[in-house]
Amino acid sequence: MVRRAFRVAYDGRPYYGFQRQPDVTTVEGELFGALRRLDVFEGEKPPGYAAAGRTDAGVSARAQTIGLDAREWLTPSAMNGELPDGIRVWASADAPADFHATHDANWREYRYFVFDPDADEDRAARALDRLLGEHDFHNLTPDDDLTTRELSGGLVREDDFLVVTLRASGFCRELVRRVVSLVLEVAAGESVDRIERVLGPEPVDGPDGVAPAPAGPLVLHDVDYDLEFSTEPRAAAAVRDSFTALHEERRALARVARHVADEV
Repeated sequence: MVRRAFRVAYDGRPYYGFQRQPDVTTVEGELFGALRRLDVFEGEKPPGYAAAGRTDAGVSARAQTIGLDAREWLTPSAMNGELPDGIRVWASADAPADFHATHDANWREYRYFVFDPDADEDRAARALDRLLGEHDFHNLTPDDDLTTRELSGGLVREDDFLVVTLRASGFCRELVRRVVSLVLEVAAGESVDRIERVLGPEPVDGPDGVAPAPAGPLVLHDVDYDLEFSTEPRAAAAVRDSFTALHEERRALARVARHVADEV
């Protein structure tokens, strides 16, 4: 067996996050179940296993990355044959024997899709610019330590959406979602002084704290490694088919909601 890395896309909404938990359904739990059915491993977890990160309940991914010891026959399509529709593996790479998907990531990139046709894009962009760079984000995470991070990113409008991109070597818990909340507060008219207070040394909590934005619009877009990933065409097509069907289903549900709202 050799150490290999795999790119995983998933719809996070039906799952209680990525990381395995004993009594609820998670993405990692589904992956382990598929690998067991393929006789890849026995026991608690695959040999050499690690994942790029732990996405929260409801958060989706385009390129979550896992590494494990596996034989060459373990392809993305082989894994997809044992996975539910909302989870698809689409690329793989050979990795060094000591590769660790968590520790060896150069950076991680998240994208958050804000549906707000009327948001003030200029105010939002200025607020985000103030939050980029190196700061102690202790007021934007429930973590108690390792809260100083260096963020890069940007904001663009795509039709009725503002798309916020944030990149860092690693993220504190809920940091992306709380940054988005703060940006939207300023876009809606809150003074930029609010950002200065949140980035300051004094705790800002209780009713004055920044709550995380909803998880559903957040996507783990990319994780960078010193590896050469190869996309498997059949597996990539499976991703497109699965997520196109999901998009069409949710458009229909959104149309029903719009109909009821308009007709009452």
